[in-house]
Amino acid sequence: MYKYILLPIFFRFDAERIHYFVCEMLQIAFKIPGVPALLRSMYTFEHPDLVQEVAGLRFRNPIGLAAGFDKNAEMVDQLEALGFGFIEIGTVTPRPQPGNDKPRLFRVKEDEGLINRMGFNNKGAAVAAAKLRYRKSKILVGGNIGKNKDTPNEQALSDYIICFNELFDVVDYFVVNVSSPNTPGLRDLQEKGPLTEILRELQIRNNQRPNPKPIFLKIAPDLTFSQLDDIIDIVKETGIAGVIATNTTISRADLKTTKDTLDNIGAGGLSGQPLKYRATEVIHYLCERSGNTFPVIGVGGIASPADALEKRNAGASLLQIYTSFIYEGPGVVKKICKAMVAK
Repeated sequence: MYKYILLPIFFRFDAERIHYFVCEMLQIAFKIPGVPALLRSMYTFEHPDLVQEVAGLRFRNPIGLAAGFDKNAEMVDQLEALGFGFIEIGTVTPRPQPGNDKPRLFRVKEDEGLINRMGFNNKGAAVAAAKLRYRKSKILVGGNIGKNKDTPNEQALSDYIICFNELFDVVDYFVVNVSSPNTPGLRDLQEKGPLTEILRELQIRNNQRPNPKPIFLKIAPDLTFSQLDDIIDIVKETGIAGVIATNTTISRADLKTTKDTLDNIGAGGLSGQPLKYRATEVIHYLCERSGNTFPVIGVGGIASPADALEKRNAGASLLQIYTSFIYEGPGVVKKICKAMVAK
């Protein structure tokens, strides 16, 4: 029903507007007695074979929602009912910021992808932390943290520390985001020097806590193999938990969408099916070159059980989806989970 009735209706409207509309409707529906239980019965699939132990955390299933969907931690309880094994909120920044000018979220339907240049629009780390303190579900939550747009790269570390301190007591793991293409200069922080400094300092503060939280690094799919070698070295040197591979791509290669359409859309990070093969390649390279010495969370172009299996075979310990949640609907998580148990 979703793909053939609801999706065509949704696609008649601006992508960002329909996102907020659907989220608002889900929040309203969740307040109706019986609806949360109904949603769980429809979309949640649990099985002992799905339980995963990664980085010291116990995940009820390996399919998570990637950052970007619930930026301000306003939907955790509702999204838990749709079957996810974990939710990643954010990206959050120390101070609220509006993000880039609208329109900034675009569908590329021929390729089953999205292009976004949101620009870390969020209400700030303190607001997200407050929301998480009052959530009811016990689902594992990751905090994806970034820097404010107007913070110079030389001062970026302080932004990450602020977010880390603000969210520490309310998230189960952290994700350091230096790979979004939509904040000017942010990807420069993926270079070995500044990245090592950020991760080392966060890990020092992490290890000073009674119960340290796993810290993951989210990387771009556009890194060279030499840069991926640097990432492996940095993970080992700093002692962080692992890597999330990958963020969105700035590449527009081999798309079915016309050049005119892409030119009209303009800059932004591309996600969805066009990212599938490169994300898998990056996962495989990291796992093989590192000797599987740290977990990799795979994300990019996972829309079916076959896609999920491909990422797992490449070495991914956990998986995340985003774009397929839009194109395939809420049933995609249960579909993948059931197939994983059946294989």
